[in-house]
Amino acid sequence: MKPRQIELLSPARDLACGIAAVDHGADAVYIGAPRFGARSAAGNSLEDIRQLVEYAHPFNVRIYVTVNTILYDDELAEAEQLIWELFRMGVDALIVQDTALLRMNLPPIPLHASTQMDNRTPERVRLLKELGFRQAVLARELSLKEITDIHEAVPDMPLEVFVHGALCVSYSGQCYASQHCFGRSANRGECAQFCRLPFSLEDAEGNTLIRNRHLLSLKDMNRSRWLEELLDAGVTSFKIEGRLKDVGYVKNITSYYRQKLDEIIARRPEYTHSSKGDVTFSFTPDPAKSFNRGFTDYFLHGRADDIGSFNTPKSIGEPMGVITFVGKDYLTVRANSPFHNGDGVCAFTEDGNLIGFRINRAESERLFPNPDSDATWRSLKGRMLYRNYDAEFERNLTHTRTASRHIPVCIAFREIPFGFSIAISEPDGKSAVRCFPMKKTLANTPQADNIRKQLSKLGGTILKAKDVSIEWSQEMFIPSSVLSDMRRQAVEVFLHSLRMGKDNLSENSAHPTKQFSKTDNKTTPILSYRANVANHEAESFYREIGAESIEPAFELKEPPHAVLMTCRHCLRYSLGVCPKHQHAQKNLKAPLVLISADGRRFPLRFDCKRCVMEVLS
Repeated sequence: MKPRQIELLSPARDLACGIAAVDHGADAVYIGAPRFGARSAAGNSLEDIRQLVEYAHPFNVRIYVTVNTILYDDELAEAEQLIWELFRMGVDALIVQDTALLRMNLPPIPLHASTQMDNRTPERVRLLKELGFRQAVLARELSLKEITDIHEAVPDMPLEVFVHGALCVSYSGQCYASQHCFGRSANRGECAQFCRLPFSLEDAEGNTLIRNRHLLSLKDMNRSRWLEELLDAGVTSFKIEGRLKDVGYVKNITSYYRQKLDEIIARRPEYTHSSKGDVTFSFTPDPAKSFNRGFTDYFLHGRADDIGSFNTPKSIGEPMGVITFVGKDYLTVRANSPFHNGDGVCAFTEDGNLIGFRINRAESERLFPNPDSDATWRSLKGRMLYRNYDAEFERNLTHTRTASRHIPVCIAFREIPFGFSIAISEPDGKSAVRCFPMKKTLANTPQADNIRKQLSKLGGTILKAKDVSIEWSQEMFIPSSVLSDMRRQAVEVFLHSLRMGKDNLSENSAHPTKQFSKTDNKTTPILSYRANVANHEAESFYREIGAESIEPAFELKEPPHAVLMTCRHCLRYSLGVCPKHQHAQKNLKAPLVLISADGRRFPLRFDCKRCVMEVLS
């Protein structure tokens, strides 16, 4: 049986991040279009996207562009034109949300169903497959069993799953809190991060149960320990979140998951890489050294007690050690690894507040905070100190070449009737031949070693000579300068063949594979605002597959008493009073209400049958 290709999918805020992702082992990169991406602050010019495509395709690295916002009627024509331009420059797929695209005049570019489409059931993924989507990005909240069930129900649909990065507390595509409070729609790429704000929790009698904590803020996802389980559950694409992250984050996290997946692929022949090129690193990747709020596997193995980052939405970093002594201008920490001048550190005070400061000077276990630091650090004796900025690690990521990626090739130098030829080929891939008509001159001394030496000089290219063979009738003399020029021309021909990439016209069309009618019953007769229908084409699409009544999107008309968030995260469970999982006898007097710092009230509703918590307007 043919091995299943596995994809490591890395984020790119910009061209520099995209190139770094390729260099550090990504099999695919996702990047925002100039408009209509779910991170409006991470848009990129078409020229930058074109350059990234050209850089990535020789390695068979695919470029996915996010066009995953809901669209308004006056944006449909512009979105259609944009997609044609992306197709013509060789983009491999689009990550999309709006079903209007299924009725538009699009090129045959593959569409991937964004997690914003709320993909969490076998039925949903089966419909996506029937509509012609080439890959489904599953909801972050799904367990291994739920992922397995989807794969078994739709085995020929590639499944993309988040494995690392920041977490939204609401099911993606089902969060309207930012729009409700700030007029900034998460479905339009303008999320104001309502879930990272502080709240107090109050019961029905007005008792304050928790005061001024980040009750909707979650830790960051880290599933690196369970990649093999995810592979066996049917996942083919491992996605790193982070289109707003810097280049250091992309380098570190991509490298870390590249090494983890390579270890698995090396001993599991049923899996293989989906891109090519041998990657070497000049540093040891460590996810604890990049921005993180602490880590969680997030429902992968069911509910857990430690998914929240309630004390702070900021980066905590890596635990270093307990503060054992506080002096006038220094503190002492017995740490497992050394500190550096310029490190950023933080700790929680006794009442749970996070304070941070820079280390001006580190002398073994003795740390001297920057003189301008908040003096609160003097109250931290006995507290755990975290490092959320490793100055030396970041300096290495920023100022040195931290990875190189090369394609191993075989070079064959042959005598032909009218001169010589050089053939360059991958062991199991493309090849190219360049012929050189020239006069032959017999050599007086052995020449083979010099020919191998000159043809192996591939520095400055993405190629690396694995073998150089020579086939001729007798020793011939060719000056080193001529050999160098021959090598250069042969390499240009071979690299051109690599840059051609694969023809995305060979992919299945993005359009529906069949015409649905209302008798197909592919959707419910009544669609609420949660279907995110914001234009006439999306409305027509849903009517074609059985919808009879369709509410406009929340962004067009906010309904009264709306559900602003639908969360698998549950505050009753976090408080240890879940009647379903914890069989708690204590009963908090409902309704519970979240109160924001500006006094706005958000009632909570707990649906134990579906095991979700809803935040209401």
